[in-house]
Amino acid sequence: MIRVRCCPLINQVDSNMARREFPHFEAVSAMVPVEGGGYNAAIAVKALGMGGAPRFHKILDGQVFKGAVAADEAATAELQRLQGVSEEGELIW
Repeated sequence: MIRVRCCPLINQVDSNMARREFPHFEAVSAMVPVEGGGYNAAIAVKALGMGGAPRFHKILDGQVFKGAVAADEAATAELQRLQGVSEEGELIW
């Protein structure tokens, strides 16, 4: 008998997302689908050690990327420039 271990597939885009920790928050590169096609680069912010959904901040206003990977790569580059996250969860540049 052959046993096959079944694991959930990891979305390649998800495995490439960059993450940074700041006091009380974590920030993750992300992308948001655009109505009509394409993606906006975004940074998702969530309180450290807390449940709940992250808050998505669209960045690079006006830029729509054709693919999710390109949007995430742009978000990753911007995440490196991020100086912090305010107590209210707003991005500090």
